[in-house]
Amino acid sequence: MAQAYLDSPLGSLLLQGDADGIQKLSVVEDPQDPSAEIPAELQSAAQQIHEYFQGQRSSFDLKLNPQGTSFQKQVWRQLAEIPFGKTATYMDMAKRLGDPKSIRAAASANGKNPIMIIIPCHRVIGSDGSLTGYAGGLWRKKWLLEHESPVRQEKLF
Repeated sequence: MAQAYLDSPLGSLLLQGDADGIQKLSVVEDPQDPSAEIPAELQSAAQQIHEYFQGQRSSFDLKLNPQGTSFQKQVWRQLAEIPFGKTATYMDMAKRLGDPKSIRAAASANGKNPIMIIIPCHRVIGSDGSLTGYAGGLWRKKWLLEHESPVRQEKLF
């Protein structure tokens, strides 16, 4: 499997995949130098991720191959349906899966999403509007939601 480290406003990111698709995009807590050369299998993904952070891309056109259970993959497909600049709640996710009682299982699968940003698990919030649970840290979730917000608020102070 090919891999590359990317620099981002969120810190170092690890991108992994092969000819079958992208399998992982995650934050690396120990900063890494960006890869000098991006493997051919990852070049399009690296470019699209760069465009996303530059504010030039709101959707991704990539072959994905996340590894997980069939239920997790079902949840991740639901996550991919949340539009750029919008959010959904964990309860919304459970209802879309056909069982409101599956809220904890849906939240757990959301937390195990191996391809952050591209499969936008950061767009899922608590029913009360709170920023709950994000494997990359709540400050990153907040940053991503603000980055995607259609309303840009300048800081006054």
